[in-house]
Amino acid sequence: MTSRPDPAAPVLFDVDDVGVATITLNRPEAMNACSGGLLSQLEDCYRRCDEDDAIRAVVVTGAGRAFCAGADMSDAAKTFDVSESGGFDGFSAAALAFPAFRIRKLVVAAVNGHAIGLGMTLAMQCDVRIFAREGKYGIVQVRRGVMGDAYSHWTMVRLVGLARAAEIMLTGRTFLGDELDRLGVATQILPASEVLPTALAIARDTALHAAPLSVAVSKRLLWESFELGPEAVERRETALHKHIMPMPDAIEGPVAHVERRMPRWSGRVSRDWPTWPGDEPES
Repeated sequence: MTSRPDPAAPVLFDVDDVGVATITLNRPEAMNACSGGLLSQLEDCYRRCDEDDAIRAVVVTGAGRAFCAGADMSDAAKTFDVSESGGFDGFSAAALAFPAFRIRKLVVAAVNGHAIGLGMTLAMQCDVRIFAREGKYGIVQVRRGVMGDAYSHWTMVRLVGLARAAEIMLTGRTFLGDELDRLGVATQILPASEVLPTALAIARDTALHAAPLSVAVSKRLLWESFELGPEAVERRETALHKHIMPMPDAIEGPVAHVERRMPRWSGRVSRDWPTWPGDEPES
């Protein structure tokens, strides 16, 4: 099914027969540069992916030869001008109020070509990142008179460590695809023609074989884990196991494996989400 049928829309949204949502940044004539309309629609798509139990995995990609060229610089002098939007009172460097790491599903970035500035920081919010060897990549904002955005000072240190995050973000350099392996930002580096098919294959495999609630709670804990010590992680893992182990999926998973058949998951993220450890209301 396609929820955004307009082929001229800045973001295209499609869900396949196994529950993989494909989100396509769709301004190929501008290398998918981020206009306000694109970011607004991207956030709407992210929220739907989180809320809709029929969606079990997500792929984010770009139309044409780029993933996203960053901020729209068609009027260069006004690239970072916030005056028309009410000044700094309405400004947030987040770009999206609901980033990809908040989606309680696996999110795969199919970075099919160039990802620069905001395009790169949006890709780094995803759980798995597959990059095209032919592309150019960089968090270049310090070379534009500003600084990294979209939570990049949080995501980058967690994903690649302080030294590599500093090399990427403080130099503002642009890197070729083959350099991404050394930098640690890519899950895989492939020819551009293989990026989207590989991302879709990973997403479809997860949608078919992984229990949705298990993926959801594990993802949130993974993204939180850098702020927790081992004892806190153990407490949260234990609390979450106590929540999911009594559920039917904890029986269905082993039985399906032994019977060598596809699992039939009944757990639902929207219905069965736990009270998150550490978020309990004060008594």
